[in-house]
Amino acid sequence: MARAKDDMSWSEVGKLSTTYLKIPFALLCVEVFYWFLTQPSNTLAPIQVTEAWTWHMLTELIYGTGSSTLGYEGGWKTKVTLYHPDFYPYAGVNAIGLYVSDECAGIHEMIFISVLVMMTDGVSQRMRIKTCAVMCVIVYILNIVRLLAFYPIAISGCVENPGMVNCEAPMWQFHIMVYKWLFLVVLLTMWLVWFKWTGASKSMKKAAAHERHQWTFAWRSSWDKTHWAVLVLGIGLILLAIVNITSSQEAMDAKYMVDICSFQDLVTSQCNDAQNEWNNQISSSWSLASVGLVALAGVGITISKANENNSKEEE
Repeated sequence: MARAKDDMSWSEVGKLSTTYLKIPFALLCVEVFYWFLTQPSNTLAPIQVTEAWTWHMLTELIYGTGSSTLGYEGGWKTKVTLYHPDFYPYAGVNAIGLYVSDECAGIHEMIFISVLVMMTDGVSQRMRIKTCAVMCVIVYILNIVRLLAFYPIAISGCVENPGMVNCEAPMWQFHIMVYKWLFLVVLLTMWLVWFKWTGASKSMKKAAAHERHQWTFAWRSSWDKTHWAVLVLGIGLILLAIVNITSSQEAMDAKYMVDICSFQDLVTSQCNDAQNEWNNQISSSWSLASVGLVALAGVGITISKANENNSKEEE
């Protein structure tokens, strides 16, 4: 039986799938990379410090002098302590200690929205880059607003439950709600509004009708000094990751203690500290290796598209 004219062949289905599935696939790859990158504690320490300082200064400005202090956590000034007479007196002080972790820095959300924008066809590259910059600023501001909301929410919970341990629970519930789904909804809404505003849907339909303009990937054939520099950097990071886990004195000492604790079945604070140090050393190596592999892939793979004469142009 002859195939109906309007039916799609499996090859056409495959092409269509690659067009529409590339965004979730890219997001999945970025999620995996981000997970490896942030396994060590305080991977994004400079950004965490900046955000903690901004949070502290704005809290003092909005809620009054003495409402917060900025302190050290894990060797970095990323701890913000909130003070109010209605807070439960932990250790005799009416205060709640909070820590700006890697996840709290908002970089995860910035990467997520940037990938969505950059993987959207039908919009010029210049427009996509500008959009990423603007949206990252918006995400940063929204994240600061989220942190500033902790103080009044915590006060409200402790006023309703005076003298109760963990009276600031509504603050933690708000935090969990935002990270479970609210931030995702906000980011998707931002992308959909931008997608509609730029008319990307019409451009995508128009681009889909011209198959000669499809993007292709290939190994780089010509190298300049910049490419070689990035290649050396990537290899260097991978070698550093290997050295960090095999030759670092801190890693070896931690591994030695972990082995002793495991052999003797010991459960002590020293064993726990050694295990944490060993885990952090492994995570640091994974993080360095991940960045190195991305550098190698970024410099070794070229992206090209067909020009008007159907000849390949390397990007």
